[in-house]
Amino acid sequence: MDIALDATASEWRDRAFRFATEELIPHEVEAELNEGRLPPELEKRHKKLAVELGFSAMDVPKSRGGLGLRIVDQVAVWEQLGRVTNALCWCFSEAQGWMFEACSEDQIRRFILPLMSGERKECYAITESGSGSDVVVETTARRAPGGYSISGEKGYVTSANLADYFILQAKLADGPHAGSDSLFFVDKATPGIEVLRTPAFSHTFSAHHPTYRFTDVKVPESHRLGEEGGGMRFSHAWFRRERLMIAARCCGAAARLIEEATAFARDRVVGGEPLAEKQMVQAMLADSVTELWAARLVTFEAAEAHDRGEDVKSLHARCAVAKLYASEMANRVADRALQVLGGRGYMRENAAERFYRELRVDRIWEGASEVQRLVIARALLKRGLQGI
Repeated sequence: MDIALDATASEWRDRAFRFATEELIPHEVEAELNEGRLPPELEKRHKKLAVELGFSAMDVPKSRGGLGLRIVDQVAVWEQLGRVTNALCWCFSEAQGWMFEACSEDQIRRFILPLMSGERKECYAITESGSGSDVVVETTARRAPGGYSISGEKGYVTSANLADYFILQAKLADGPHAGSDSLFFVDKATPGIEVLRTPAFSHTFSAHHPTYRFTDVKVPESHRLGEEGGGMRFSHAWFRRERLMIAARCCGAAARLIEEATAFARDRVVGGEPLAEKQMVQAMLADSVTELWAARLVTFEAAEAHDRGEDVKSLHARCAVAKLYASEMANRVADRALQVLGGRGYMRENAAERFYRELRVDRIWEGASEVQRLVIARALLKRGLQGI
């Protein structure tokens, strides 16, 4: 099974595959048994290699010292990195293209380019306790001398324990744009920020998802991204990208699961013949291959639609389609792979067990499957089938 990638995308795919296979996958079990952490010198090595390989600069314009890769190249990379469990592929930060549109020159210098070099680490404080199928932003940004005073709570702030600043979404409480949202850079060391709790989740990642309280946190006006009240436009750009790359990672995870289940079924002898000769096992493998093939086609076509410069509303729907189908596909493949592996698949030392837990969240974060269905249905009703 292969997508017809050109030489550039193929080279990036192969580069990411080697990094995942040679540098990250050998350390998965060690991470699993140590709360997601690896020895500091190894984590430092992975980060350094990822930056040197160009992964942190993929979406950065060439004019800013980045690589300016096409989206199809980036999807090819994240598909291969998705083969890795325990979020070990999160060893680098990405400076994303939308940031260069949203940010001032000073912000790019202070907050964005250091992501590309690996000097800084960001996290996104977007989600709130009331969020679900609709966007709920109760955190407020009130005008104060020199900037804003921000108060509220944010949950599921992924990687916050490893980051040094937030990109925070808040609702403007006053001024001409009251009621609309803005994004802000907030340094973690700013007074008024409190960690309320750090819940344990099903997966074993070194990146945690704490809940924070912000109480009258003073943020200078120079830390607002873009024009006042324009936060949702940039949040939508972030969501489109994250949803597409989640789809790519899910395809990579499913491919590895199918490979491992197939290899086991070939070697495992039951009743005098390989398990792979049992028709019910063959059916599970065949269904998994078919669904993966479909998911890859959807995901890479969405990537190419970005590169063709298609309408942003259509891209928004296509990313929803890709995330919805690929994330649900990967969960089904993980379930089948674990079933083929039997009791061995239920052991934490086995990738199928880890993926069985880890992939579940891909149907939830950056918009649950139900939210993606709403996005797709609304696009259909507004613009018809050709508008998706």
